[in-house]
Amino acid sequence: MIRIYISVLVLFCTLHVACNGPDHSGRYSVEQAHAHYEIMADTTGEDKTVRSEKEWREKLTGEQYRILRKGGTELPFVNKYNSLYEDGTYVCAACGNPLFDSATKYNSRTGWPSFWEPIRENAVGEREDNGLFMTRTEVICSRCESHLGHVFEDGPEPTGLRYCMNSAAMEFIKRE
Repeated sequence: MIRIYISVLVLFCTLHVACNGPDHSGRYSVEQAHAHYEIMADTTGEDKTVRSEKEWREKLTGEQYRILRKGGTELPFVNKYNSLYEDGTYVCAACGNPLFDSATKYNSRTGWPSFWEPIRENAVGEREDNGLFMTRTEVICSRCESHLGHVFEDGPEPTGLRYCMNSAAMEFIKRE
């Protein structure tokens, strides 16, 4: 019975990923990403993106809203970027803020995409998360303050950090 449940869950997640995004690959060209996310020329994170909850609900998919705006998480191992190792940039799915370069991505074996460093110092922010009966460090987008994931101190050198992110909180822009 549990095998059937897992098979159905994996199938659902695979179909969900395959059907989201501008094409069946779920990847945007650089031009599409700029148009879709209105990525601003200023990538310092100083220009804040502010929207009402109604506007966020209209802009984001249900899964993105649950993760980015309500602090949710996605299933490990079956998310769209856990096993992606192409050359490019990961941007915030809510506002297009560049977050991580693929050069800092590594296989943490946790089931979520992991990075040892953000793309620039002020790309992400941090705040204390006391949910799930523990204290963790939540990682948020510095531009729109959306929930991205958590950072832990068990990562590889040179930083020793593991930015454990939700795929649904990001979009990947392949470097061409």
